[in-house]
Amino acid sequence: MEPHEVDTIIRHLAAAIEHQRAINEDLRAFTRQQLEFNADVKTTLARIETLIARMLPQSENGREA
Repeated sequence: MEPHEVDTIIRHLAAAIEHQRAINEDLRAFTRQQLEFNADVKTTLARIETLIARMLPQSENGREA
């Protein structure tokens, strides 16, 4: 293999590694954002459950009257 071919392969590998690094960075940012959304959804669900529990009367056996 010629030296210029090796250089070309190394440049392509370096570009692929940089591209993968950028993808990984984007995925980390997306994951952080998704975790924040999930926490907000859980909070909203808990509030809705609390409101429903206050609005719907419970009978003695714990079921809706």
